[in-house]
Amino acid sequence: MDIKALRAMRNTDFSKISNEFEKTVNPPSAQSYEDNRFWKPERDKAGNATATIRFLPRTEGDELPWVKIFSHGFQGPTGKWYIENSLTTLNEADPVGELNSKLWATSTDDNSPGRKQARAQKRRLNYTSNILVIDDPKHPENNGQVKLFRYGKKIFDKIMDKARPTFDDETPVNVFDYWEGANFKLRMKTVDGYPNYDTSAFSEVQALSDDEDKILSVANAQYKLSEFLDKKNFKTYAELKAKLESVLSSEYVGMSAEEISEQEDRPVAAAPQPAAKAAPAPAAKAAPIPEINEDEDDVMSYFQSIADAD
Repeated sequence: MDIKALRAMRNTDFSKISNEFEKTVNPPSAQSYEDNRFWKPERDKAGNATATIRFLPRTEGDELPWVKIFSHGFQGPTGKWYIENSLTTLNEADPVGELNSKLWATSTDDNSPGRKQARAQKRRLNYTSNILVIDDPKHPENNGQVKLFRYGKKIFDKIMDKARPTFDDETPVNVFDYWEGANFKLRMKTVDGYPNYDTSAFSEVQALSDDEDKILSVANAQYKLSEFLDKKNFKTYAELKAKLESVLSSEYVGMSAEEISEQEDRPVAAAPQPAAKAAPAPAAKAAPIPEINEDEDDVMSYFQSIADAD
């Protein structure tokens, strides 16, 4: 790839990115933690961290400058852990998702046992992008290196806010652009035991470098994100179901919502019926099973470390 090709790519990329943000705002009706390609800020003794990074454009062959991965991480009554990528990432049926839907349907009471279990087993959302580490105070040896960065919805929202600004007098910014992007000042605080990125922010628009050879060097060092959507990173439905049965000791797995309700001696909420001789009203949307959308990479790392120790 040469510098002309890089410049040509940027002409179409921002429209693709904007369309993807539109899908996020108006949606239509776990990788290995030992991968040394990944970068994460190191906390100080107070549990806080700071660094400056630059989100990088898509690589040739990738559709977008990020991939979105859903996963599940929870401990069952057997003491075993279920930590797996969800097949819903690939728009395929997933046994945990199916079970959670059944558990959620057992009651309209959010404090019911079924809904509590579904909430504990809900899927987690993470994004992965290529970044250039601009300044890592704890590990300056990372400065100038291209790394992979896993982040959650809060940081993604900050990226999206730059591309889709709230006010008319603000100019949309594609932060993934080499020439008209922006550095990201990452500030992580530990709040109630969880990482919080609310004070993180993008700097003013600036080129990654005035040296086009350096830009080309960074581009050639990036990783293809499509590899994270390869089927090899996901177990088959049958393998996941067997793992789920092992973790839950077969409890509820394969049961219908009615059978689960009978097991817990609780009635299943009946579906509303239209009034006689009346035009049917639009069907009410079922309350969605909540997802964990926070930046919880540290939580998943903790789950993984416990599971690996078992």
